Amino acid sequence: MTRRLLVTACALALAGCGQGSSGAEDTPAGPAVAPPTEAQMQATLAALPAPYNAADLDNGRRAFARCRSCHTITPGGPNMTGPNLWAVFGRQAGAQPRYNYSAALKAADFAWDAERIGHWLENPRTFLPGNKMSFAGLPDATDRRDLIAWLQVNTTPGQ
Repeated sequence: MTRRLLVTACALALAGCGQGSSGAEDTPAGPAVAPPTEAQMQATLAALPAPYNAADLDNGRRAFARCRSCHTITPGGPNMTGPNLWAVFGRQAGAQPRYNYSAALKAADFAWDAERIGHWLENPRTFLPGNKMSFAGLPDATDRRDLIAWLQVNTTPGQ
């Protein structure tokens, strides 16, 4: 099911960058599969912990539009201005291979979870001073919740 979610998210992300994808090509992680049904996405969402299980995935997808010019979300996808976000939940901060992190993120001693990503998205500069992310932040708590749930549904292996 995760690969199906991934194909859908990848197509959306690439469309925002002007790089079309039919979803039928093979990825570095293996062959692409059909996108998930709405029922499958809702089942994955329902399995998330509160408050993320009550999120609006469509709003999360729209909120991710602010991120896709700098981030990819596919397995084995490229790093861009920002690192690839595939499997970000549980990943040690500053540890995405082949990405040139700031000294602040290289020295960070935590793994990314929904709470930390939420604080990061609210204001990256104050969450971890000295990082190089130029994004000003996502002030609306509902948008952050929805974006985090959307990321969990679309970037977590095995979902």
